Amino acid sequence: MDLLSGTYIFAVLLACVVFQSGAQEKNYTIREEMPENVLIGDLLKDLNLSLIPDKSLTTPMQFKLVYKTGDVPLIRIEEGTGEIFTTGARIDREKLCAGIIVDTHCFYEVEVAVLPDEIFRLVKIRFLIEDINDNAPLFPATVINISIPENSAINSRYALPAAIDPDTGINGVQNYQLIKGQNIFGLDIIETPEGEKMPQLIVQKELDREEKDTYVMKVKVEDGGFPQRSSTAILQVSVADTNDNHPVFKEDEIEVSIPENAPVGSSVTQLHATDADIGENARIHFYFSSLVSSVAKRLFHLNSTTGLITVKEPLDREESPNHKLLVLASDGGLMPARAMVLVNVTDVNDNVPLIDIRYIINPINGTVVLSENAPLNTKIALITVTDKDADHNGRVTCFTDHEVPFRLRPVFSNQFLLETAAYLDYESTREYAIKLLASDAGKPPLNQSSMLLIKLKDENDNAPVFTQPFISLSVPENNSPGTQLTKISATDADTGRNAEIHYLLGIDAPSEFNLDHRTGILTAVKKLDREKQEKYSFTVLAKDNGMPSLITNATVLVTILDQNDNSPVFTHNEYNFYVPENLPRHGTVGLITVTDPDYGENSAVTLSILDANDDFTIDPQSGVIQPNISFDREKQESYTFNVKAEDGGRVSHSSTAKVTINVVDVNDNKPVFVVPPSNYSFELVSPSANPGTVVFTVVAIDNDTGMNAELRYSILGGNTKGLFMIDQTTGNITLKEKCVLADLGLHKLIVKAKDLGQPDSLFSVINVNLFVNESMTNATLIYELVRKNIEIPVTQNVETTHTSSPSSDYVKIMVAIVAGTITVILVIFITAVVRCRQSPHLKAAQKNKQNSEWVTPNPENRQMMMMKKKKKHTPKNLLLNFVTIEEAKADDADNDRNTVTLDLPVELEEQTMVKYNWGTTPTTFKPDSPDLAQHYKSASPQPAFQIQPETPLNLKHHIIQELPLDNTFVGCDSISKCSSSSSDPYSISECSYPVTNIKTPVSVHTRLTDSRTSTIEIYSEI
Repeated sequence: MDLLSGTYIFAVLLACVVFQSGAQEKNYTIREEMPENVLIGDLLKDLNLSLIPDKSLTTPMQFKLVYKTGDVPLIRIEEGTGEIFTTGARIDREKLCAGIIVDTHCFYEVEVAVLPDEIFRLVKIRFLIEDINDNAPLFPATVINISIPENSAINSRYALPAAIDPDTGINGVQNYQLIKGQNIFGLDIIETPEGEKMPQLIVQKELDREEKDTYVMKVKVEDGGFPQRSSTAILQVSVADTNDNHPVFKEDEIEVSIPENAPVGSSVTQLHATDADIGENARIHFYFSSLVSSVAKRLFHLNSTTGLITVKEPLDREESPNHKLLVLASDGGLMPARAMVLVNVTDVNDNVPLIDIRYIINPINGTVVLSENAPLNTKIALITVTDKDADHNGRVTCFTDHEVPFRLRPVFSNQFLLETAAYLDYESTREYAIKLLASDAGKPPLNQSSMLLIKLKDENDNAPVFTQPFISLSVPENNSPGTQLTKISATDADTGRNAEIHYLLGIDAPSEFNLDHRTGILTAVKKLDREKQEKYSFTVLAKDNGMPSLITNATVLVTILDQNDNSPVFTHNEYNFYVPENLPRHGTVGLITVTDPDYGENSAVTLSILDANDDFTIDPQSGVIQPNISFDREKQESYTFNVKAEDGGRVSHSSTAKVTINVVDVNDNKPVFVVPPSNYSFELVSPSANPGTVVFTVVAIDNDTGMNAELRYSILGGNTKGLFMIDQTTGNITLKEKCVLADLGLHKLIVKAKDLGQPDSLFSVINVNLFVNESMTNATLIYELVRKNIEIPVTQNVETTHTSSPSSDYVKIMVAIVAGTITVILVIFITAVVRCRQSPHLKAAQKNKQNSEWVTPNPENRQMMMMKKKKKHTPKNLLLNFVTIEEAKADDADNDRNTVTLDLPVELEEQTMVKYNWGTTPTTFKPDSPDLAQHYKSASPQPAFQIQPETPLNLKHHIIQELPLDNTFVGCDSISKCSSSSSDPYSISECSYPVTNIKTPVSVHTRLTDSRTSTIEIYSEI
C-alpha cells in the first residue's frame, strides 16, 4: 500500500511539474513507408490551442519543430497552423527499431515548441510506427543442406533453418511449404516459447542410402501480410549412416551477467552437452543457431568443441544490454540439442553524459543569432542530456559554468529549455559562448561540456548623439558661395546600418546653408549679408539607417561678422527745410538723418558740409543744421548746399545729399493801397446808377506771401447814409440804394484793408471820396471840397438798443468816450515806454513745440517772434489827430440813431507822399506766386523734437508801415496794439513815434438840423 501511495504522489508531482513547465505529450500512430505530405495531425486542435485568442498575443502563434542539428526529420509542421505532415524522408520501421527482438512497438519522438512566449509550451510527440509488410521472409541461405540417417523411422523430424522476416506480427513468418517432397518427406511447423515458428522435415517413408543418397527439394516461407510476401530456398537432403542418440544439454536455459567492461577473451559461460553414442557418433559439435543476431555473433565466441562462450569483442551495454544466444549441439545427426543462453551486460559508468542541443531558433553556421530586444524568457534551444549508463550512472544534471543572462529550465526528464533570464544589450556584450556542463551521478562522476554560441543582433535602439548639442560659429559676410563653415559630427552606439548616420537640415533651416548628408560638412551656398540678417539659428538632424530610423537634433547658431560693405544712406536724396525768416542765428534749421547698415566702427557716420559753406554748420554726429546768418526772405528765399556722410571703416565709404533751406514768410508787411492813390483822389458816381453797380474798386497789396498776403476789405467809417457797400474780397464798392436828390455831393468812405496773417493781422486804412453828380464841370472845386472834407470828422453810425431819453443817452456816451480815450492813451504810452526800453538782443525764452519731423520752428506755436525792421524812413512831420466824437439827436421819431464821428489823422505835409513802385515790389496778385506758408505746413517732413532758440536778434522789427498821410491811413487792428507778433518767441517789436504837438480843432458837420455837438480835443506826443 505504501508503495502504491508513493507512486501516486510521484505521478501527481510529475504532472504538476510538466504542467507548470509548459510541457505536454501527444501520441500519434503512423504507418511506415508513408508518402510525402500526408497529414498526420493538427496540434492547434489536438492541444486545444484554438481557444487562445490571437488578439492577446504580441505575435501570431507559431509551432517550431525542435530536432537535433544534422538530423533529417521524418515529419514537418506548418508553423502557422500546427498541422503535421510527412516529409520526403523514408519512414522505415525496421531501420528505426533495429535490434529490437522482444518488443513489438517502435516509436519515433520529436519535440515541438509552441510560441510566442506568452503561451509557450514544449510538446513531446511520440509517433508509433506501424509495421507494414514491406519485407519478404528470407532463409539464412539459398541452399539448405541437411543429413538424415538412412535408418530414420517414419515420422522422424529434423529441424530446418528458420527464415527471418524483419516485419513483425502478422507481417512476419507465418507458414512454410515443402515443394516437390516426392511423398518421402513432409514439413511441419512448431512454435517455440519465444513465438518463433520453426520448420521441421518429417520422414514419411523408409530411406535406403544405397538406393538413393540425395534428395533435392524446395522450401517456401510465407508471411501473413498484405500483399503476402514469400521466398524459397533449395533443400538438399543427404542420407547418412545410422546415428541412434541425440546430444542433450545439461541446462536448456542459462542466464548469465557480465560487466560491459569485461575484457576480450573473458569467459561468459560454459555449456555442457552429452551423447549416449560412442565414437564419432558421440562427438558433439557446438554452434550458434541461425536465429542468433549478427551482433551477438560478432560480440561472442562459441568454442565448437568445448562449448565455452567467451567475449569476442568489447561489450557495450548501451548498445546491447542483453543478448540471446541460441546454441545448438549436434553429434552429426539430424536432431541437434538446443540451449538458450541469455547474456545480460551489466552497466559500468563508462559513458560520459551526452548533450543534445536542439535549436528552437535556427542557428546560422552553428551560431544562434538573437535580437538584443528579445523579451525575457525567449526560448533558444531544447537541451537534452542523456547517459547510456544505467541507474545512478545514467542520472545526469546540466548547468552553465558562469553567470550569463540565460538559464536552463527543466521541462521533461533530462530535458531543459535554454531561455533568456535578463534583458540583453548588444552595446555592452555582443556575443555569448555558453558552456553547458552535464555530469552523471556515477562514482567517480563523468562530465561532458558543450559550447553554445549566441550572437546578439544589433537593433536600432540607440539614437545618434551629436558631439556638440549646440554649435555656435561666426562667419564673415560677403563669403564665396560654397564656403565650408564647419563639420558636424554625431556617433551612434549601434553597428552596421543602424550606425550609419545621415545628416539633414531641419525644416527651419534657411536656404543659405547646405549640409552634406554623408560627411556632415556645413556650407554656405549663398553670399551672406549681415545687413539682411545678422544671425541664423536652425536645427540639424542626425538620422541613422535603422528600421525604424532614430533621429536626434542639434541647434546651430551662425553669427555673421560685419564688413564695411555699405555706404551711409540718407533718409532722403534731397532735403527741403522751411524756416521762418525771423529764425535766430545759430537756431536749429533741421535734422539730417543718416543710417549705415554696417556695425560698430563701420556704421559710425560723420557729417560735414561741402563746398566751404560758412552760412551753415552741421553737427557731425547728430546731424542738426544751424545757421550762422539771419534770414531775410525778401533778400534770399532759399539756400542750397551738399552734405557728406562718411563712415568709420578702415576703407571708408561716403555719400552725399542735397540740402535746400527755404525761408518762409513772416507777416511783417502791412497792406499798401494802390487804388486810390491818395486820400485826396475822388471818383465820379452817376446818380442814375442802379443799385449793385460797381462805382469804384479799392486795390491794396501786401509784400508778404501766403495767408499773410491775403486781404479783406471793409468800410470802417463814413458812408453815413449807408449808400455804399464794399466786397471784402475784391474791394468793389457798389451802390446799395438808388441815389436821391439829397445824395448828390461828396461822400467820404474810410476803407480798411486787413491781411489774414497769423497770429496777428496787419491793416491799413484810406479815404475813398465819391462825388455823386451827373458830371464834373470844375475839378478844382471838387479837389478843394475833398480837401476841406478831410478836415471834417467821419461819422460812424451806431444803432442803439435803448429807449432812454436823448439827454440821458448823450451823457452816457460822453462819459464812455472820455473813459475809453483816456484808457487808450495810457495803454499806448505805457506800451511805447516798455517796448522802447527792451534790449534789442533779447533772447527767446521758451521752447517751440514741433508737430512734424523736420527741425523747423512752427509759426503756430511760437511765443515770441522778432519782427523785421522796416527799411523805409519815418516821415519827419506826422500829425495824428485823434477822435472827435459828436453825438447828434433828432427831435422827430424817425431819427432814432446816435451818430458818432471820429477825427482821423491828417497829414499836413503833402509833399512827403511816396508813390508805390509796381516794378520793384512783389505783389500778391500774381497767379503763380507760391504759397510758402501752405507748403511749410503740409509738405515739410518733420522730426519729433523741439528747437530751442539760441541767439537773440540784433535788428528791430516794426509792425507799423509808415506812409505819407496823403497816401494812406496808418493804424493797428486795435488801437492798443502796436505789434502783430506779441506771441512770437523769436521777435521783439518796437513802436517808435515822432513827437509832434499839434492841436487841430474839429468841427462836426451833420445833415441833421437839430443836433448837439460835443468836441473832444486830444493832444498826443508821437
